[in-house]
Amino acid sequence: MTFAELVQGSVHDVAPALIGWTLLVDRVGGRIVEVEAYSEDDPASHSYGGETARNASMFGPPGHLYVYRSYGIHWCANVVCEPPGRAAGVLLRAIEPTHGIDTMRARRGLSDVRLLCAGPGRLTQALGLTGADDGADLSAPPFELSPPPGPVVVERTSRIGISRAVDQPWRYVEAGSTFPSRRRRAA
Repeated sequence: MTFAELVQGSVHDVAPALIGWTLLVDRVGGRIVEVEAYSEDDPASHSYGGETARNASMFGPPGHLYVYRSYGIHWCANVVCEPPGRAAGVLLRAIEPTHGIDTMRARRGLSDVRLLCAGPGRLTQALGLTGADDGADLSAPPFELSPPPGPVVVERTSRIGISRAVDQPWRYVEAGSTFPSRRRRAA
């Protein structure tokens, strides 16, 4: 399945399917190992109250980025999915760095490879993503996406770092990975 075909589906199918894909931005990045699903009927989603200037990218088209500032400090990036008009996104929470590690270290100001992209704010900083990337098409340069070479075992847990709908088991983590933002929590 191509990336363009993948992101047409339900956020709850897309989120676990993205685990293991490689995401590069200007040849910097790695394997996606942790994500969370958000949809417009979810009280924790930015799209829950309807479309605004801030969240317009989340309403489509699929395969684009929704990038927003979290707590006025960190940029966070979501892969928009589902048909246009149905706001859904997969929050990129962590990747395993595989490409451009020295660039990520310079951007993050630290050397521990496990901490470079372990968390949505760290991930965007390491990849050089900002609000200027909101609405960007992930199928066009400087982005490159490639599927995993084989099957990936995915664990499903409750989401983290939110205050609403915290019990929803919509966080997906590659089983056995040492690169997620936090240790596994029970669903």
